[in-house]
Amino acid sequence: MTSTNTSATVRIDKWLWAARFFKTRSLAKQAIEGGKVHYNGQRIKTSKNVELDAELTIRCGWDEKTVIVKQLSDQRRNATEAAKLFDETQASLALREQRAAERKAANLTMPNYASRPNKKQRRQIHRFKQDSESD
Repeated sequence: MTSTNTSATVRIDKWLWAARFFKTRSLAKQAIEGGKVHYNGQRIKTSKNVELDAELTIRCGWDEKTVIVKQLSDQRRNATEAAKLFDETQASLALREQRAAERKAANLTMPNYASRPNKKQRRQIHRFKQDSESD
């Protein structure tokens, strides 16, 4: 792991990859160029060097995380060491949990069309339609 002194520099795409936000550096680069990563509230380029205590806002899928950089590293290690590179803010955690609960509640109200109706179900649909037309 790279030391945490101020002379060490790490590019933002390498740091995001090492912190395990993205599987590959090219995915991290695409996210940065697509505006899904903000550094202290500003859009950045992939060549930007990360500084300690910087605030990153990272959008991954449905979730948006706000993290504070605690350590620098340009090597991808296991998940427990990667988690030491940053701290997620409490507001970010609360917002993610709230949005996840909202998505879960919304999915419960949506019908589940896993597959087409089978022959028996089609017959039941036809009977139901015929009964409602004759009324």
